[in-house]
Amino acid sequence: MTMIDFKEIRRDLHRIPELGFQEIKTQQYLCNYLSGLPAERIEVKKWKTGLFVKVHGTEPNRVIGYRADIDGLPIQEDTGLEFPSNHEGRMHACGHDFHMAIALGVLTHFVHHPIKDDLLFIFQPAEEGPGGAKPMLKSDIMKEWKPDVIFALHIAPEYEVGTVAVKEGLLFANTSELFIDFKGKGGHAAYPHHTRDMIVTASSFVTQMQSIVSRNVDPLDSAVITVGKMESGTVQNIIAETARLEGTIRTLSAQSMKSVKERLEALIEGMKISYDCDIEVDYGSMYQQVYNDPALTSDFISFLQDTDRNVVICKEAMTGEDFGYMLEEIPGFMFWLGVDSPYGLHHAKLNPKEEAIDFAISLLSDYISALK
Repeated sequence: MTMIDFKEIRRDLHRIPELGFQEIKTQQYLCNYLSGLPAERIEVKKWKTGLFVKVHGTEPNRVIGYRADIDGLPIQEDTGLEFPSNHEGRMHACGHDFHMAIALGVLTHFVHHPIKDDLLFIFQPAEEGPGGAKPMLKSDIMKEWKPDVIFALHIAPEYEVGTVAVKEGLLFANTSELFIDFKGKGGHAAYPHHTRDMIVTASSFVTQMQSIVSRNVDPLDSAVITVGKMESGTVQNIIAETARLEGTIRTLSAQSMKSVKERLEALIEGMKISYDCDIEVDYGSMYQQVYNDPALTSDFISFLQDTDRNVVICKEAMTGEDFGYMLEEIPGFMFWLGVDSPYGLHHAKLNPKEEAIDFAISLLSDYISALK
C-alpha cells in the first residue's frame, strides 16, 4: 500500500470550501479519492451532495458508523496559509477539512486492514446550515445501512494536539437559529412623528431580550441568546421602515429552549403594541443536543486511558451540532480533538495544527479495531 499523506488531502479540501448543499466540488473530490480504492471492498452511494460509504467486513454482525461533516462557512479567509481557499468569501473555518481527511484516513485503513464488522462512513453536507443530519438520517440509504453505533469528532482549537476531550451525557447544547423582521413606516428624518422607526424598535427589542436569560431561565440551567447581525435603513436622513435581526438561541435543556421562545414571543406581542408595528419571527434550523451514550463513552474513555492517550473530561458547551439528531436514534458519542490553534472556531484566522490528523487516524483506527 502506497503511503498517503492525509495532510495534503486536507489542504486540497481546504482550498474548495462550499456552503451547505452546494458541496459539488467537495463531493467530486471525495468520489475521485474513493475510486482509487479496491472496488470490491467498498460501496459508495450519493445522497444530495453527501456520501454514504460502506467498507465491507469479513464476517459482519453489525454496522459501525462514523460521520464527518463536509461544508464550509461564508467567511473570507485571513490565515496567510500557502493553500488558502480558492472560493471568495468561503472558508473551512470550522475544521470540516480536517474532519473529512481524518475520515478518509480511517476508511482507507480499514479497506486495507479489514475487521469482522461492516463500517459505514457518512460524509454529511450542510452541518453549518440548514442541517444535513436530520434528512440524511431519514434517507432510504440510511434505513438500508443504518449503523448499530456511531461516532464523530470535532476539532478543538483550545486543546493541544494529542489531547481528546469528552464527557458522558450532554456535550453540546440545543440550538435554534433566530430571524426577526420588523415592519413600521419610513419617512423623512425631519418628521419622525409621521413615521414608525424600526431602528429604534429593533434596538429596544435587542435590549429587552437580554432580560430573558437573566430573569426567565432557571439560574441552575444555562441559555444564550445572541444577535449577531442587524440590518436596517438606507441612508442617514431617512427613517427606517424595516429592520431585521439575525441570531441564535442555545440552551442546555429542551425545556429552557421552550421557555426562551415563549418569552421571546411574549416580548414581540408587547413590542407590536408599544411601537405600532408588525413583527415576524422565524426560528430557522433547530439542532438537537449532542448527548453522548454514557456506556459507550465510558468505554471510550477507558480505551484512551489504557492506551496512554491524553484524555480530558470536559464540561458541556453551548456549541451546536446536528450530529445530535443521529445520536438521538443511534447509540454513540462525539469527542473534541485538540488542534492547538490560537484562533477559535468560525474565525477567519483559524489554523489547526495538521499533526492532529495522523493522531486522530491512528486513534480511531485503534479504537474501532478494539470494539467488542
